[in-house]
Amino acid sequence: MKFRDPDHAGNHPGQAAPVKMPLPAAAEGVHGGGHRRPGPRPLHIGLGRLATGLLLLSACLLLLTGCVKLALRASPSLIDSLTKSIFAECDPQLAAAAIPSDLKLLEGLLREDSSNRTLLQALCRGFSGYALLFVEPDDPERASGLYLRARNYGLRALGATERLVGPGAGDRHGVEEWLQALPQDRVEPLFWTVLAWSAWLRNNLDKPSALAQIGTLERCLDHVIKNKPGLLYGAPLIVKGVLLAARPRMLGGNLKQARTCFEEALRLSGRRFLLAQYYFARYYAVASQEKDLFYSLAKEITSRSPEEPADVCLINTVIRRWAPGLRERADEWFYQE
Repeated sequence: MKFRDPDHAGNHPGQAAPVKMPLPAAAEGVHGGGHRRPGPRPLHIGLGRLATGLLLLSACLLLLTGCVKLALRASPSLIDSLTKSIFAECDPQLAAAAIPSDLKLLEGLLREDSSNRTLLQALCRGFSGYALLFVEPDDPERASGLYLRARNYGLRALGATERLVGPGAGDRHGVEEWLQALPQDRVEPLFWTVLAWSAWLRNNLDKPSALAQIGTLERCLDHVIKNKPGLLYGAPLIVKGVLLAARPRMLGGNLKQARTCFEEALRLSGRRFLLAQYYFARYYAVASQEKDLFYSLAKEITSRSPEEPADVCLINTVIRRWAPGLRERADEWFYQE
């Protein structure tokens, strides 16, 4: 599979090869015309079969009406760990093959418990990350639909669909009132919702319906930055920087403020979260026509190890594979001197 920057076309990840499961060893029986009692089975075989039996029993129980909901409510950390483990995966091919089936599994579980906030938040994170890393580079239109799907899951988790995107969503006072009442433990889910929302908007700046949502989106993003600017190594500030750099001044763009946001994000992450360098180069440096800064950031991406921080190894690894695409398009993005 080829990974290219979001401005290049490429191949979609293929499906993982089927896994062949080993067959159980033949049981001891009649040999040489006589009967023999089988000897004791090794302990690891007995425990393995016990574990398999328990898993099958659990699966059967989950098929009973109401058991799925009960199981999900009893172990929310398992769902949270599923999405976190994906972002910690350093092999992009493995992640690209695994994420779609994981997301469909979560959607299937959601059908049994449609108001489960943990599932809704996991789906928001999962679809956002998958669209950003594996879909947008090749198919921005499809990615736009996935970002919208992620945003809608996030809004459902927050119980804010009507408030933020419904008919009365343009009411600034109502949005600010809702944000002031938002508990601190909802700020991170709000961030993931805003991440998906802003990515959808970035791909639809030519649509009046998208532009009409900028005000509400920015109020939500500013609330996240005010309360938890260091989430995901300064990602709220990266999102803010992109929004400010990607828009012309007449639509609220501001390059000076965008640079401040990117530099603060780099400071918060210790320059270890490569998404900051990539978007700093792609949006700010191109919009401000700072060619030296552009090349410096692109070089920095390729010179850093993607394995630290470990919990964003997937993002860093994919960003490193996009970096050559930045340099390849420099002549197109910068005016010739």
